[in-house]
Amino acid sequence: MTKLPDSLARARALLAEFPVVDGHNDLPWALREKAGYDLDLLDIADDQAGRLHTDLARLRSGGVGAQFWSVYVRTDLAGDTAVSATLEQIDCVDRLLARHPADLRRALTAADMEAARAEGRVASLMGAEGGHSINNSLATLRALYALGVRYMTLTHNDNTAWADSATDSPGVGGLSPFGHEVVREMNRLGMLVDLSHVAATTMRAALDTSVAPVIFSHSSARAVCDHPRNIPDDVLERLPANGGVAMATFVPKFVLQAAVDWTLAADDNMRAHGFHHLDTTPEAMKVHAAFEERHPRPVATAATVADHLDHMREVAGIDHIGIGGDYDGTAFTPDGLDDVSGYPNLIAELLDRGWSDADLAKLTWRNAVRVLGAAEDVARRVQAERGPSIATLAELDGAGS
Repeated sequence: MTKLPDSLARARALLAEFPVVDGHNDLPWALREKAGYDLDLLDIADDQAGRLHTDLARLRSGGVGAQFWSVYVRTDLAGDTAVSATLEQIDCVDRLLARHPADLRRALTAADMEAARAEGRVASLMGAEGGHSINNSLATLRALYALGVRYMTLTHNDNTAWADSATDSPGVGGLSPFGHEVVREMNRLGMLVDLSHVAATTMRAALDTSVAPVIFSHSSARAVCDHPRNIPDDVLERLPANGGVAMATFVPKFVLQAAVDWTLAADDNMRAHGFHHLDTTPEAMKVHAAFEERHPRPVATAATVADHLDHMREVAGIDHIGIGGDYDGTAFTPDGLDDVSGYPNLIAELLDRGWSDADLAKLTWRNAVRVLGAAEDVARRVQAERGPSIATLAELDGAGS
């Protein structure tokens, strides 16, 4: 959807002052899959349209002021292999920051985010997507924090031994005793507990345990689109008491009901051709394109995402919502939100719906900065009360775990 010039001009002016903190971008995994981490082969200083959703010029055009770069690894990478792959992802982000110091600034704290905004650079944080990345080790969790990871998504698409995923069969009924200890240790560190991808039972269990605000780095409203990856209203209703932030995602199969059904068929087609359903390599995309030619894809728009944000604001309140596009982690994007340059179109849509500048400043910047700062405050308090946990999965969940 094309917005009126005055709305877009207002959106761009607002983003110049309060830029987007985006909760989730999978550029590091895309660089692994498409370039083997060769940053010369896919240099984000160059125009990467048609190859990536993300490059430096489009980040600036989109009004992005802070980005949580996902250091995701697939769940079929398990054990120490998952840990090694996560370290490779972290190394990729480190090399991006070293390569582009005029544009990207490492951020470990809320104060770092504000400093980057003042400098006109993109505050760059990291989030580990999936608890399998720590291989059931709290020491590994601490190591990831020491390397700069500031949130961990408790699961990806499959369960861990200690937490249930939204898209797997129930395993432990939410969180196991060790899973609760993971949440407590994340609170002690100041690492945000990310509840995207987890089962609703896991969301509720984590909220029962966490003494720090949680986030949903890239999830939308289940009442608007009934997909298990989205957030039920009873969970959204708990965010004010917790202080957390739900960051709406743009992925069409999570925001548009017609796209849910289409995606199930498209994923089956990918598997039938021998590809992982999340594969975005050129060969895999040819299979996707052929399927789409036979079965036209339902198209989401910026208005589709705005419908979710309207609902999330109504249920959770304006202080508890944000944005997590999931760029370079999805094959398809909504019209108008095609890549990281599209955020002004969403802000313009919300302006047309009557959102105030103050509300939009919270959505784009203030809520996410506040939640990281609050996690830091909790960590200082908890660290004064107890040291690092040395609990093990076997000790808390039983020898057979």
